[in-house]
Amino acid sequence: MRGLRKYLTPFAPDQSGAVSVLFELGGIVVICDAGGCTGNVCGFDEPRWFEQKSAIFSAGLRDMDAILGRDDRLVTKLADAAQKVDATFAAVIGTPVPAVIATDYLALKRMSEKKINLPILTVDTDGMELYDKGEEKVFVELFKTFATEKYPVEERRIGILGMTPQDVSDLAAADKIRALYQQKYGQQAVCYCMGDGLKEVKKASSVSRNIVVSPAALMAAKYLEKTFGTPYEIHYPLVEELLPKLDYTGKKVLVVHQQVIADSIRRELLERGAKTVQTAGWFMMKKELLADGDMSLRDEDDYIELVQNGDFDIIFADGCMERMTPEFKGSFINTRHFAVSGKLIGK
Repeated sequence: MRGLRKYLTPFAPDQSGAVSVLFELGGIVVICDAGGCTGNVCGFDEPRWFEQKSAIFSAGLRDMDAILGRDDRLVTKLADAAQKVDATFAAVIGTPVPAVIATDYLALKRMSEKKINLPILTVDTDGMELYDKGEEKVFVELFKTFATEKYPVEERRIGILGMTPQDVSDLAAADKIRALYQQKYGQQAVCYCMGDGLKEVKKASSVSRNIVVSPAALMAAKYLEKTFGTPYEIHYPLVEELLPKLDYTGKKVLVVHQQVIADSIRRELLERGAKTVQTAGWFMMKKELLADGDMSLRDEDDYIELVQNGDFDIIFADGCMERMTPEFKGSFINTRHFAVSGKLIGK
């Protein structure tokens, strides 16, 4: 049955991805809901919540507030929070509630700016898309709002775009990437939104190039290239960590992950002698990384049929997917994807 889930839990929605991008940047993040969406973000979708502090609020919308569109009450609450929290900006993140009542985000932004002496971001997420769509919207809005000044380019500085726990599934990934580029290339890697804050976002024009590590950040990379001329590459620098020592020569391989990591694994395996490497994903699939046979998965049946008909020798996918195809006799490599299983690498 199409749409029926017997193995996978629901994936994080777009508002969760939006919050993830802003989590470490020192702003006031208001989720425009009655409380439930905020509970999901803090309880399930954002693993950093249990180790780091972030000013995340629920708008606490009541029935009549939503029905009558009382935006002034939200602005009043936001102004009160801004007086009590030392913040560098404020962001209002959409959910199904403002989507249903057709909230005017531009008007909400203007109302807030009149009462609050902070930059205001509004994001029209609606809870109907997946986490990566929310990330994509916020990455672009973030750089449009704050990366407005052209700085001299520093050749030894590079930007890492797309770093969120949902995409890289490793809370230590940013530190590992910084160490890798420093030790191997003598370069400073700026991991936007995961370890490096708003100050570095404002100086985005100073990097010599950007490395895109998730498809959700590709649109932002294109914006920075168009605005400042910053070139970009698409790959995951830590891909070798994800590959166990196996003989891949002549093997048919399936990789299921977010598209940039999946494509990086593919290129590495082809260099190691794999016969074919096909990628598939539950989330956005950008044309820049598509190859013949790559597949966008809509539901569990798509994945099950792909494995049954693919004659694969090796599968790279999150460990929670292994039980979906018990008849598979090849090698299953547990490649964690937090957005799929809610589990991090090493957890």
